[in-house]
Amino acid sequence: MQKSLRIQRVVIMVVAYLLFLILMFPYVIMLITSLKSKSEIYSIPPTLLPHQWTFTNFIDIWHKVPLTDYILNTIIISGGATLLTLICAIPAAYVMARMQFAGKKLYMYLIMVTQMFSPIVLLVGLFREIHWFGLMDSVWGLVLTNAAFNQAFAVWILSGYFSTIPYELEQAAWLDGCTRWQALRRITIPLAIPGIITTVIFVFIAAWNEFAVALTFISTEQTKPLTVGIYAFFGMYDVQWQYVFATSLVAIIPVVILFLCIEKYLISGLTAGGVKH
Repeated sequence: MQKSLRIQRVVIMVVAYLLFLILMFPYVIMLITSLKSKSEIYSIPPTLLPHQWTFTNFIDIWHKVPLTDYILNTIIISGGATLLTLICAIPAAYVMARMQFAGKKLYMYLIMVTQMFSPIVLLVGLFREIHWFGLMDSVWGLVLTNAAFNQAFAVWILSGYFSTIPYELEQAAWLDGCTRWQALRRITIPLAIPGIITTVIFVFIAAWNEFAVALTFISTEQTKPLTVGIYAFFGMYDVQWQYVFATSLVAIIPVVILFLCIEKYLISGLTAGGVKH
Protein backbone atom coordinates (compact mmCIF):
# COMPACT_ATOMS: atom_id res chain seq x y z
CA MET A 1 0.00 0.00 0.00
CA GLN A 2 2.77 2.41 0.95
CA LYS A 3 4.71 1.49 -2.18
CA SER A 4 1.74 2.28 -4.43
CA LEU A 5 1.27 5.61 -2.62
CA ARG A 6 4.93 6.47 -3.18
CA ILE A 7 4.68 5.61 -6.88
CA GLN A 8 1.53 7.69 -7.18
CA ARG A 9 3.25 10.61 -5.45
CA VAL A 10 6.27 10.37 -7.75
CA VAL A 11 4.04 10.27 -10.84
CA ILE A 12 2.12 13.34 -9.65
CA MET A 13 5.37 15.21 -8.99
CA VAL A 14 6.78 14.30 -12.42
CA VAL A 15 3.58 15.42 -14.16
CA ALA A 16 3.54 18.64 -12.12
CA TYR A 17 7.15 19.45 -13.05
CA LEU A 18 6.47 18.69 -16.72
CA LEU A 19 3.47 21.00 -16.72
CA PHE A 20 5.57 23.67 -15.03
CA LEU A 21 8.27 23.36 -17.70
CA ILE A 22 5.70 23.49 -20.51
CA LEU A 23 4.05 26.60 -19.04
CA MET A 24 7.39 28.32 -18.39
CA PHE A 25 8.84 27.57 -21.84
CA PRO A 26 7.26 30.64 -23.58
CA TYR A 27 8.60 32.92 -20.86
CA VAL A 28 12.08 31.44 -21.20
CA ILE A 29 11.97 32.09 -24.95
CA MET A 30 10.81 35.65 -24.27
CA LEU A 31 13.71 36.21 -21.88
CA ILE A 32 16.29 34.75 -24.26
CA THR A 33 14.96 36.77 -27.22
CA SER A 34 14.92 39.97 -25.17
CA LEU A 35 18.64 39.51 -24.58
CA LYS A 36 19.51 39.22 -28.28
CA SER A 37 20.48 41.94 -30.72
CA LYS A 38 18.23 42.68 -33.68
CA SER A 39 20.71 41.23 -36.19
CA GLU A 40 20.96 38.02 -34.21
CA ILE A 41 17.18 37.60 -34.01
CA TYR A 42 16.91 37.74 -37.81
CA SER A 43 20.08 35.72 -38.42
CA ILE A 44 19.95 32.64 -40.65
CA PRO A 45 20.18 29.96 -39.40
CA PRO A 46 18.54 31.11 -36.14
CA THR A 47 20.25 30.45 -32.83
CA LEU A 48 18.61 29.46 -29.57
CA LEU A 49 21.04 31.24 -27.25
CA PRO A 50 22.55 34.63 -28.11
CA HIS A 51 26.24 34.79 -28.96
CA GLN A 52 26.38 38.16 -27.24
CA TRP A 53 24.00 38.85 -24.36
CA THR A 54 22.47 42.31 -24.89
CA PHE A 55 21.26 43.37 -21.44
CA THR A 56 20.99 46.98 -22.62
CA ASN A 57 17.68 46.13 -24.31
CA PHE A 58 16.01 46.47 -20.91
CA ILE A 59 17.49 49.96 -20.58
CA ASP A 60 16.77 51.06 -24.14
CA ILE A 61 13.03 50.44 -23.89
CA TRP A 62 12.70 53.20 -21.29
CA HIS A 63 14.20 55.72 -23.73
CA LYS A 64 12.51 54.58 -26.95
CA VAL A 65 8.94 54.82 -25.62
CA PRO A 66 7.34 56.55 -22.60
CA LEU A 67 7.26 53.24 -20.73
CA THR A 68 6.79 54.90 -17.34
CA ASP A 69 3.59 56.56 -18.63
CA TYR A 70 2.40 53.25 -20.04
CA ILE A 71 2.87 51.50 -16.70
CA LEU A 72 1.27 54.28 -14.65
CA ASN A 73 -1.71 54.44 -17.02
CA THR A 74 -2.17 50.68 -16.84
CA ILE A 75 -2.00 50.71 -13.04
CA ILE A 76 -4.60 53.51 -12.89
CA ILE A 77 -6.89 51.70 -15.34
CA SER A 78 -6.59 48.31 -13.66
CA GLY A 79 -6.73 49.62 -10.09
CA GLY A 80 -9.60 52.01 -10.83
CA ALA A 81 -11.62 49.36 -12.66
CA THR A 82 -11.04 46.87 -9.82
CA LEU A 83 -12.10 49.36 -7.14
CA LEU A 84 -15.20 50.45 -9.06
CA THR A 85 -16.12 46.83 -9.72
CA LEU A 86 -15.93 45.97 -6.02
CA ILE A 87 -17.96 49.03 -4.99
CA CYS A 88 -20.81 47.93 -7.27
CA ALA A 89 -20.44 44.14 -7.02
CA ILE A 90 -20.28 43.68 -3.24
CA PRO A 91 -23.79 45.09 -2.51
CA ALA A 92 -25.25 43.31 -5.55
CA ALA A 93 -23.66 39.99 -4.59
CA TYR A 94 -24.80 40.37 -0.98
CA VAL A 95 -28.41 40.89 -2.10
CA MET A 96 -28.21 37.87 -4.42
CA ALA A 97 -26.87 35.69 -1.59
CA ARG A 98 -29.09 36.83 1.26
CA MET A 99 -32.43 38.07 -0.07
CA GLN A 100 -35.26 36.33 -1.87
CA PHE A 101 -37.21 38.33 -4.42
CA ALA A 102 -39.30 37.71 -7.52
CA GLY A 103 -37.22 37.14 -10.62
CA LYS A 104 -34.01 36.36 -8.71
CA LYS A 105 -33.09 33.45 -10.98
CA LEU A 106 -33.88 35.48 -14.07
CA TYR A 107 -31.70 38.30 -12.78
CA MET A 108 -28.83 35.85 -12.17
CA TYR A 109 -29.23 34.46 -15.69
CA LEU A 110 -29.13 38.00 -17.11
CA ILE A 111 -25.91 38.64 -15.21
CA MET A 112 -24.36 35.54 -16.76
CA VAL A 113 -25.60 36.52 -20.23
CA THR A 114 -23.80 39.87 -20.00
CA GLN A 115 -20.58 37.95 -19.37
CA MET A 116 -20.94 36.36 -22.81
CA PHE A 117 -20.64 39.65 -24.66
CA SER A 118 -17.20 40.63 -25.81
CA PRO A 119 -16.17 44.32 -25.82
CA ILE A 120 -15.35 43.91 -29.52
CA VAL A 121 -18.99 43.09 -30.34
CA LEU A 122 -20.14 46.29 -28.62
CA LEU A 123 -17.22 48.43 -29.73
CA VAL A 124 -19.23 50.77 -31.98
CA GLY A 125 -21.82 51.44 -29.31
CA LEU A 126 -19.13 51.87 -26.66
CA PHE A 127 -17.29 54.32 -28.91
CA ARG A 128 -20.38 56.50 -29.31
CA GLU A 129 -21.18 56.37 -25.60
CA ILE A 130 -17.64 57.21 -24.44
CA HIS A 131 -17.48 60.01 -27.02
CA TRP A 132 -20.81 61.41 -25.74
CA PHE A 133 -19.45 61.49 -22.16
CA GLY A 134 -16.29 63.24 -23.37
CA LEU A 135 -14.01 60.44 -22.19
CA MET A 136 -12.22 59.69 -25.45
CA ASP A 137 -8.44 59.48 -25.13
CA SER A 138 -8.81 59.28 -21.34
CA VAL A 139 -7.89 56.53 -18.92
CA TRP A 140 -11.21 57.07 -17.10
CA GLY A 141 -13.15 55.86 -20.12
CA LEU A 142 -11.20 52.61 -19.93
CA VAL A 143 -11.76 52.41 -16.17
CA LEU A 144 -15.55 52.56 -16.68
CA THR A 145 -15.51 50.11 -19.58
CA ASN A 146 -13.36 47.52 -17.80
CA ALA A 147 -15.42 47.83 -14.62
CA ALA A 148 -18.64 47.28 -16.58
CA PHE A 149 -17.39 44.19 -18.40
CA ASN A 150 -16.02 42.58 -15.23
CA GLN A 151 -19.09 43.30 -13.14
CA ALA A 152 -20.91 40.06 -13.98
CA PHE A 153 -17.97 37.85 -12.99
CA ALA A 154 -17.48 39.78 -9.74
CA VAL A 155 -21.15 39.48 -8.73
CA TRP A 156 -21.17 35.79 -9.60
CA ILE A 157 -18.08 34.82 -7.59
CA LEU A 158 -18.86 37.07 -4.61
CA SER A 159 -22.47 35.91 -4.31
CA GLY A 160 -21.19 32.33 -4.17
CA TYR A 161 -18.79 33.25 -1.40
CA PHE A 162 -21.34 35.23 0.61
CA SER A 163 -23.62 32.18 0.48
CA THR A 164 -21.02 30.14 2.38
CA ILE A 165 -20.95 32.58 5.32
CA PRO A 166 -23.48 31.51 8.01
CA TYR A 167 -26.48 33.82 8.07
CA GLU A 168 -26.72 33.31 11.85
CA LEU A 169 -23.62 35.48 12.34
CA GLU A 170 -25.43 38.47 10.89
CA GLN A 171 -28.58 37.71 12.89
CA ALA A 172 -26.49 37.66 16.08
CA ALA A 173 -25.04 41.04 15.11
CA TRP A 174 -28.57 42.41 14.61
CA LEU A 175 -29.51 41.25 18.13
CA ASP A 176 -26.50 43.17 19.44
CA GLY A 177 -27.83 46.35 17.85
CA CYS A 178 -26.10 46.38 14.45
CA THR A 179 -27.96 47.49 11.37
CA ARG A 180 -27.81 45.38 8.20
CA TRP A 181 -25.13 47.70 6.79
CA GLN A 182 -23.05 47.49 9.99
CA ALA A 183 -23.34 43.69 10.01
CA LEU A 184 -22.22 43.61 6.39
CA ARG A 185 -19.28 45.91 7.07
CA ARG A 186 -18.14 44.38 10.37
CA ILE A 187 -19.04 40.71 9.99
CA THR A 188 -19.68 39.59 6.41
CA ILE A 189 -17.07 41.53 4.46
CA PRO A 190 -14.14 40.60 6.79
CA LEU A 191 -15.14 36.93 6.50
CA ALA A 192 -15.44 37.29 2.71
CA ILE A 193 -11.90 38.65 2.26
CA PRO A 194 -10.66 35.50 0.41
CA GLY A 195 -13.50 35.81 -2.12
CA ILE A 196 -12.92 39.53 -2.50
CA ILE A 197 -9.19 38.97 -3.04
CA THR A 198 -9.97 36.36 -5.70
CA THR A 199 -12.23 38.85 -7.45
CA VAL A 200 -9.56 41.55 -7.19
CA ILE A 201 -6.85 39.52 -8.90
CA PHE A 202 -9.08 38.29 -11.73
CA VAL A 203 -10.57 41.73 -12.44
CA PHE A 204 -7.16 43.41 -12.16
CA ILE A 205 -5.54 40.98 -14.60
CA ALA A 206 -8.47 41.23 -17.04
CA ALA A 207 -8.20 45.04 -17.03
CA TRP A 208 -4.38 44.86 -17.23
CA ASN A 209 -4.50 42.66 -20.35
CA GLU A 210 -7.38 44.44 -22.16
CA PHE A 211 -6.37 45.58 -25.65
CA ALA A 212 -9.19 46.09 -28.18
CA VAL A 213 -11.09 48.82 -26.32
CA ALA A 214 -7.89 50.62 -25.31
CA LEU A 215 -6.68 50.60 -28.91
CA THR A 216 -9.97 52.15 -30.04
CA PHE A 217 -10.35 54.80 -27.34
CA ILE A 218 -6.73 55.94 -26.84
CA SER A 219 -4.69 57.84 -29.40
CA THR A 220 -2.27 60.03 -27.41
CA GLU A 221 1.09 58.43 -26.63
CA GLN A 222 1.10 59.62 -23.00
CA THR A 223 -2.30 58.06 -22.21
CA LYS A 224 -1.74 54.63 -23.75
CA PRO A 225 -1.69 51.53 -21.54
CA LEU A 226 1.01 48.90 -21.88
CA THR A 227 -0.98 46.61 -24.17
CA VAL A 228 -1.33 49.40 -26.75
CA GLY A 229 2.01 51.13 -26.15
CA ILE A 230 3.97 47.99 -26.87
CA TYR A 231 2.88 48.24 -30.50
CA ALA A 232 5.28 51.16 -30.91
CA PHE A 233 7.90 48.50 -31.65
CA PHE A 234 5.87 47.10 -34.56
CA GLY A 235 6.96 48.86 -37.74
CA MET A 236 5.63 48.68 -41.27
CA TYR A 237 8.38 46.35 -42.50
CA ASP A 238 9.89 44.81 -39.39
CA VAL A 239 9.32 44.19 -35.67
CA GLN A 240 11.84 44.96 -32.95
CA TRP A 241 11.27 41.69 -31.14
CA GLN A 242 14.01 42.27 -28.60
CA TYR A 243 12.17 45.36 -27.33
CA VAL A 244 8.73 43.74 -27.58
CA PHE A 245 9.76 40.84 -25.36
CA ALA A 246 11.72 43.05 -22.96
CA THR A 247 8.67 45.31 -22.51
CA SER A 248 6.40 42.28 -22.12
CA LEU A 249 8.58 40.92 -19.33
CA VAL A 250 8.53 44.28 -17.57
CA ALA A 251 4.73 44.33 -17.91
CA ILE A 252 4.46 40.94 -16.21
CA ILE A 253 6.30 42.04 -13.05
CA PRO A 254 3.48 44.07 -11.35
CA VAL A 255 0.96 41.26 -11.89
CA VAL A 256 3.38 38.67 -10.48
CA ILE A 257 4.01 40.85 -7.43
CA LEU A 258 0.26 41.26 -6.88
CA PHE A 259 -0.29 37.52 -7.22
CA LEU A 260 2.50 36.68 -4.74
CA CYS A 261 1.10 39.14 -2.20
CA ILE A 262 -2.42 37.66 -2.20
CA GLU A 263 -1.79 34.08 -3.33
CA LYS A 264 -2.64 32.64 0.11
CA TYR A 265 -6.21 33.97 -0.22
CA LEU A 266 -6.69 32.81 -3.80
CA ILE A 267 -7.25 29.07 -3.26
CA SER A 268 -9.83 29.53 -0.50
CA GLY A 269 -11.66 32.07 -2.64
CA LEU A 270 -11.79 29.79 -5.67
CA THR A 271 -13.00 26.77 -3.65
CA ALA A 272 -15.77 28.72 -1.90
CA GLY A 273 -19.07 26.91 -2.23
CA GLY A 274 -17.38 23.60 -2.96
CA VAL A 275 -18.72 22.10 0.29
CA LYS A 276 -22.45 21.97 0.82
CA HIS A 277 -23.59 22.80 4.34
